Amino acid sequence: ASLTDVRARNNGSGSSGTAISMMDVSDLEGGGFSPTKTRRYARAAPQGGGLSKLIHIAQHADPQQVKAAAAVGALVLFFLAVRTAWTAVFVMLACFASLAFAVYLAKWVLAKDEGTADMQEVSDAIREGADGFFATQYNLIGKLAGVVAIAIYLIYSARALTKEQMDAGIGQQTFAILTTFSFCTGALASAASGYVGMWVSVRANVRVAGAARRSAREALMVALRAGGFAAIVVVSMTVLGVSVLFTFYSFMFNVGRPGGTSINEMPLMLVGYGFGASFVALFAQLGGGIYTKAADVGADLVGKVEAGIPEDDPRNPAVIADLVGDNVGDCSARGADLFESIAAEVISAMILGATMAKKAQIADSTGFIMFPLVVHALDCLVSAAGIMSVNERVSLNPRSGVKEDPYEIIKGGYRVSMGLSIVGFGIATRVMLYVEDAPSAWMHFFACGMVGTASAYAFVFIAQYYTDYKYPPVRVIAEASTTGHGTNIIAGVGVGMESTAAPVICISAAIITAYWFGQTSGLTDKSTGEPTGGLFGTAVATMGMLSTAAYVLTMDVFGPIADNAGGIVEMSDQPESVRECTDALDAVGNTTKATTKGYAIGSAALASFLLFSAYMDEVEAFTGKPFKQVDIAVPEVFVAGLLGSMIVYLFTAFACTAVGRSAQEVVTEVRRQFRERPGIMTREEKPDYGRGGSIVAQSG
Repeated sequence: ASLTDVRARNNGSGSSGTAISMMDVSDLEGGGFSPTKTRRYARAAPQGGGLSKLIHIAQHADPQQVKAAAAVGALVLFFLAVRTAWTAVFVMLACFASLAFAVYLAKWVLAKDEGTADMQEVSDAIREGADGFFATQYNLIGKLAGVVAIAIYLIYSARALTKEQMDAGIGQQTFAILTTFSFCTGALASAASGYVGMWVSVRANVRVAGAARRSAREALMVALRAGGFAAIVVVSMTVLGVSVLFTFYSFMFNVGRPGGTSINEMPLMLVGYGFGASFVALFAQLGGGIYTKAADVGADLVGKVEAGIPEDDPRNPAVIADLVGDNVGDCSARGADLFESIAAEVISAMILGATMAKKAQIADSTGFIMFPLVVHALDCLVSAAGIMSVNERVSLNPRSGVKEDPYEIIKGGYRVSMGLSIVGFGIATRVMLYVEDAPSAWMHFFACGMVGTASAYAFVFIAQYYTDYKYPPVRVIAEASTTGHGTNIIAGVGVGMESTAAPVICISAAIITAYWFGQTSGLTDKSTGEPTGGLFGTAVATMGMLSTAAYVLTMDVFGPIADNAGGIVEMSDQPESVRECTDALDAVGNTTKATTKGYAIGSAALASFLLFSAYMDEVEAFTGKPFKQVDIAVPEVFVAGLLGSMIVYLFTAFACTAVGRSAQEVVTEVRRQFRERPGIMTREEKPDYGRGGSIVAQSG
C-alpha cells in the first residue's frame, strides 16, 4: 500500500500508525532509503525554452572534452596574465584555485545520502520548480539583454572619446564594440554564477535533511559547505571576469609596450561588465523576490492562518512553490546582488586608482589599478579557510546537556576569514600601494581597509541584534503578538524602521573616516598641490568591507538550504527530533539571510559613492574641465534628486503590488482546492502543487 493510503487509514485506525513508525525507525537506524516512492509532487513551474536546452547540453557534455577546453582556455589566460602583470597572474591562479575548491565542496556535499524516498520526492519537486523558473526567467533576461546590448553599441558609437583614448588610436567603433562585449560578458557571468549556485542548493537541501537524522553538526556542515560552493563561485567568477577582460584589452592595445596605450585607460573599458552584472541582478532580485514572497504569503495565509495546519505541511497546495521561492529569491538573487556590488566596486576602484595615479604622477600605476582584484582574490582564499574551519568536531561535552549555538559556530568561521583577510590586506597594501614620494601612504590605505572591515563586522552584529530571538527587538515583536495582529504589525514596522538608523550611521562614519585617512596619505595632485587620496581611500574602505564577501554570502545561502531542509522533513513526516534539528538551523538561517541583506545594502551604498565619484572623474576626462562638486541649488539638479527619491518608492510600490496580486491568486487557488477537494485535509487526496507554482512563476 502507498504511504498516502497508510496515512488515510491512520485517520481512522491506530494500526497504520505502527506501520509508519516502524518504517521511520528503520530508516533512522539503518540510514537507508524507503523501499517505495509513494508520493508524486507536480512541478511548481513550467520549463523554459532555449536556455533549458543549453543547460541540458552543458550537463551532458563529454567530461574529457570539457577538461581539454578548460585546459586550453587556462593556458591562454595565463599567457595574457603574464603579458600584463605579475599581479594578474596571482589573481587568475587564485580564481582557478577557488573554483577548484568549489568543485571539491560540491563533490563533498553531493556525496552525502539523500535521505528517505519521501525526502527525495519533495526535493525533486523543488528542483524541477527552480529549474523551470530559471529557464523562464533567463530566457526573458537573454532577450532583453540582446536589446540593451544593441542600445549600448549605438550609444557608444556616437559618444565622444577622451583625449588619451584618441591619442592611443582607439576609435569610436572599437570602443563601442568592446563596451558591448563587456556588457554581455558581465551579464553572462552573473547569470551563470547564479544558476550554478542554485543548482547545488536545490540538491543540498535533501542532503541536509538526511544529515539531520544523524546529527545537527553534520547537517550544519552540509548546509554551510553547499552555501560556500555558491559563494566561492559567485566571487571568483566576478573577479575572473574582470581580470580576463582587463588582460585581454591590455594585450589588444599593447599596454606596457612602446607606442601602446597607457594602462590608466583600461579601467574605463570595463564599465560595461559592471552594467551587465547590474542588469542581471535587477531581474534576479525583482523576479526572484516576487516569486518567493508571493508564494510565502499565499501559503501561510491559507495554510497556517485559515486552515490551522503547520508550516510546510504537505496538505498545503502552495508549499512546494514556497520552498522553490527560498532558492530563487534568497539564494540566487542575493548572489546576483553581491556579484553586482563587487563588480561595481572593483571597476570603480580601478578607475579611481588610475585617476589618482595620473594626478599624483606615479610612474607605475599598476598596483593601484590591480589592487581591488588582488583583494577579492584573497577574499576567495580566506573565505575558503573560514568554511573549512567549521568541522565535525563538537566543542561542547554532550553529557553537559548544553546545545551548541549554530550561529556562533558559523560566526567562528567568519572570524577566521576576517582575521586572515586583515593579514592579507596588510601585505597587499604594503606591496602594491607603496609610493616612494609618500612612504606612509600604504599605512593610511591599510587603515582605510580596516575601517571597511570594522563596518562589515558591525553590519553582521546589527543584523543579528535586530533578527535574533536572543535580543530585545524580536522579543518586543513577540510580546506585541500576544495582544493581536494590529499591535504585532505596529511593533514590527517600528522595529524595522529603527533598524535603519545604525547601518546609516555606520556607513556615514566609514565614508568620512576613510576619506580623511586617504586625504592625509601624503599623495598630492602635482598640478595643484592639493591632497588627492581621499576618494581612493573610500574605495579601499569598500574593499575592506567586501574582503570577506564570499563567507558572508556563504551564510546567506545557508539560510534557504536550511529552510528547504525543514520543509522536506515536515513533508516527509520525519520524527519530531529531526524537525527540531532543522528548525534550529532554519532559525539561524533567517538571521544569516538578514545579515547578508544588510551587508549587501551597506556595500552597495559605499559602491554607489565610488560610482558617483568615478562618474565625475570620467566627465572631467571627457570635457577637460574640472568637475569637483554637484550644486543642488541648480533647479535641474534639485529636481533630479526629487525624481530619484520618488523612483525608489514608485518601484517599491510596483513590486509590492505584484507580490500582493500574486499572493491573492495563490490564496484563491489554495482555498479552491480545499473547498473542492475536502480529501486533502484528511490526506485522502493529494493537492495540485503545480498550480501555485505556475501562478507565482508567471508573476515573477
